[in-house]
Amino acid sequence: MSVKAPLQIFSRLIEGLPSKQRKQLLNGCEPVDLVFGNVLHEANQPIRHVYFPLSGFVSLVTTLDGHQPLEMGLIGNEGMLGATLALGIGQAPMRAVVQGSGSALRISSQLFKQELLSSPALLRALKRYLYVVMTQLSQSAACTHFHEIEPRLARWLLMTHDRAHADNFHLTHEYLADMLGVRRSGVSIAAAAMQARGLISYSRGEIHILDRAGLELAACECYAALQAD
Repeated sequence: MSVKAPLQIFSRLIEGLPSKQRKQLLNGCEPVDLVFGNVLHEANQPIRHVYFPLSGFVSLVTTLDGHQPLEMGLIGNEGMLGATLALGIGQAPMRAVVQGSGSALRISSQLFKQELLSSPALLRALKRYLYVVMTQLSQSAACTHFHEIEPRLARWLLMTHDRAHADNFHLTHEYLADMLGVRRSGVSIAAAAMQARGLISYSRGEIHILDRAGLELAACECYAALQAD
């Protein structure tokens, strides 16, 4: 069953459009639930719907045979899922999995392509957004290769906090390990160290952000670089 998004949360991409084009796009959208763990796009498969997350958020995940999944990016209400349609590419580049339950606006890919043809402002906004996504993907790849687990976990928790619109969210150690591409034991050690310093509290998959400023200090430089984009 569909839900209405909280009034204070909106799609920043849609809100940035001129009034007439914004209303036209919204007329083609429907509110939907984002359910934790649901796969919205599968890699190399046709994009059937475009999603504008509101209170929920989505992970972009890449997989290789014989290896656990690795998260490459997060999409919250700052962005959208299905932006490659602006490049004329109708297949999803990565698996898209709901990481944070909530709500989103959804529009069929066919109708969205029509909106792109009739709205130059929408096309310009998506080109800028795609540039930001490309920058974030390259930063995430470098972060995964060069940085230790704890500062990477701090960065990832901050990114999640930005999109969760709340100080607490549900994430298991196993899921965190999959998203960071590391062993579960490594995540457990890093989370325990953060909890001991009073940055977070963690119990049965429930994470509470206690010291946002301290978490920012614990994160690698990639968080600040991603925010600058």
